[in-house]
Parts: sequence; structure tokens; C-alpha cells
Amino acid sequence: MIVASYNIRKAIGSDRRRRPDRILDVLREVDADIIALQEADRRFGARQSALPLHMIAEHSDYMPVPFDIRPGSLGWHGNALLVRKAATILHHAPLTLPALEPRGAVLADIRLGGREIRVVGMHLDLSGLWRRRQAHAVMAHIQQQPRALPTVMMGDMNEWRRHGGCLSDFGQHYRFAETGPSFHARQPIARLDRIVVGEGLTVAETGVHRSLHARTASDHLPIWARLRFG
Repeated sequence: MIVASYNIRKAIGSDRRRRPDRILDVLREVDADIIALQEADRRFGARQSALPLHMIAEHSDYMPVPFDIRPGSLGWHGNALLVRKAATILHHAPLTLPALEPRGAVLADIRLGGREIRVVGMHLDLSGLWRRRQAHAVMAHIQQQPRALPTVMMGDMNEWRRHGGCLSDFGQHYRFAETGPSFHARQPIARLDRIVVGEGLTVAETGVHRSLHARTASDHLPIWARLRFG
């Protein structure tokens, strides 16, 4: 199973134009089975999806996990999950995180290809103190789920260091996929975007998607990992 994480910056590219079609082009290139998106909803007004729902339905192989927080939005505090149309969504929930500014995460249990997996998408705070509190909150939410499943957590963790902070907190119980730097898209030097896996999953292959479309569609590049069960 291939998973990916992508901060789409509300579909605003390096040319400062909002082009959701470019984001969909990148998603087709990555061709992951499950994708965690950050900054997927617009920031102001009705906070509708930066990727129009009809475009996802008509021009991709994906469907959004229906968190239904606001009409026309894709997720919760900009976090969203896209899954193959062949997938079955067994359970889904928005997760409230401690924060000074609005922050959240999203969780879904997915069945695809006869396998079940728990997926968490997140976009953590700019403050290191709050990032650590949010990391503990995410892990606590996972622990509170009524049944255990192989779990992958993905998102923009806003952690510039390679070690320490929220990364050390996650690292006590989970393993990081070594995907490489993904920010800034034009000249990536920082590993702000991360994929973290728990028991029952093995990371077989990883990467950062560096196509021409990806370098212009957002200020982040998508990261991906091929996972094996068992």
C-alpha cells in the first residue's frame, strides 16, 4: 500500500495563482492509495475546499473521507484524507488538538485490498511547545480507539530539526519513514513533512515527489511511502 502526505497550500502555487487542477495533476503522478492533505480548505469565509469536490470526483481516482464539518469543506482545520474510490471507510473522526491557534487532526480506519489500516493526518503548530502537546494528544486519541489497527500518521509537523521536540515524542512509540526534504518545493532543504508508522507496518520504500508540476503547484513537495503489512 502506498501512502502520501501533501501540504497543498490551499492550491496556491509558486506563481501565486490558485490552480486546483495542478494539485490534481500531482496527485495523479504520485498515485498513492491514501493521501493526507494539509491546508486543504480555504482560510477565510465559508472555508470551502481549495480542491472543489466535483473536481475530485470527476478528475481523480479518489474520494474524500467525509468529515462533514462545514458544507463544501474537505476536512478539519485544513486536514483532509483522500482514499481510492475502491476503499471502504470503516470509521472516521476529527481530532481536536491543544493549541493557541486553531489546529486539528483527522483519523480514519480504511479497508483497501483486503487490508485494514488506521490513518491520521495532521498539521502541527509553529510553536515547539504546542507541537509536543499536540503529538501527545494525537497518540492519546489513537490509544483511545476501541480496537487496534496498523497505524500510519502523516502530515506537516513544522519541525525543522532532524531530532528532538515532537519527533522524539513520536519516536518513542513509532518509526519514521526516511522520505527526505520536501520544503521549499523549489529548493527543498527542510523535512517538515513526515510519515510515521506503528506496529504491523514495515516501510519498504520512500520518496519525495519532485516533478515539474510538484515544484510549481505548492510550496511543499509531496512525500510518499510504500508500506508492507506484517
